[in-house]
Amino acid sequence: MGSTAKSSNRGKRLVVIGFVSIAILFLIYGRYQDPELLTPSAMDSIQRIAHWFYVILIVSFGAIAFGMYRYHKEKVEINGRDLSTIIAIITWNPRSRKIFVITFIGYGIFFSLVSGTLVYQPEVDFAIHYGATIPSGFIAPCCDGPGYMPKIIVYLTEHVGLQIIPINLVLQVIVSYLVGLNTAIAVSAFRISKKDRGMSTIGSIAGLFIACPTCAGSFMSVFIGTASGIALSIALTQMQTLFIAVSIPVLFITPYIMARKLQNTDGSCKINPG
Repeated sequence: MGSTAKSSNRGKRLVVIGFVSIAILFLIYGRYQDPELLTPSAMDSIQRIAHWFYVILIVSFGAIAFGMYRYHKEKVEINGRDLSTIIAIITWNPRSRKIFVITFIGYGIFFSLVSGTLVYQPEVDFAIHYGATIPSGFIAPCCDGPGYMPKIIVYLTEHVGLQIIPINLVLQVIVSYLVGLNTAIAVSAFRISKKDRGMSTIGSIAGLFIACPTCAGSFMSVFIGTASGIALSIALTQMQTLFIAVSIPVLFITPYIMARKLQNTDGSCKINPG
């Protein structure tokens, strides 16, 4: 039991280290965003730093993912009576894991569409307007606010491309994970609510409605963005990024609220792990 608890703490430490590394990475790279300090000779160094930025970012994502896996696994093995264990048990069975993976991937694709990561401009020919080679890609090292650089620009076709912004990439991973978690728990809660009349069906469905923080932004873009100029579309994207960031605490708290509905009076989970 003691070794399992220590291993669980190591899982949490990996998650914390991963997020702290990303925050420090954003702050450090933000120091290279002053155009006045950029000389032709300095650009080569910043370009190399931009490449290392994404290497460290991917390693940090790996540490967070492995830490979360260990934390969930060990919570299931301990089989305690706290809400974190209930959440881990609910999402550990094969059915819930399948729902989680499908939602994580599906929402990640949806997020990339509405956040501007996947760009489709039928009225613009990238080869003509930007002189781009099709297909091609590069890392733009400068210059924008912290979290918005370096960008990865990829031209897939004359009208379709990718614009990967670091802050949006981090939000996409975090929100997609939380949406997948909320959906998996909500589906399990809904199934249990059919058997347990004392459980609130409304509460079990709440996670499914809260699990789409980008929907409001995309709904606004349909009625506002398409009828306005590029400037308003950019402003809307930035507002949407802020809206998604604000929604993260709600997505984080909701699983604990739903987990209470799946907890027996003795504190154990109503769903058996496995």
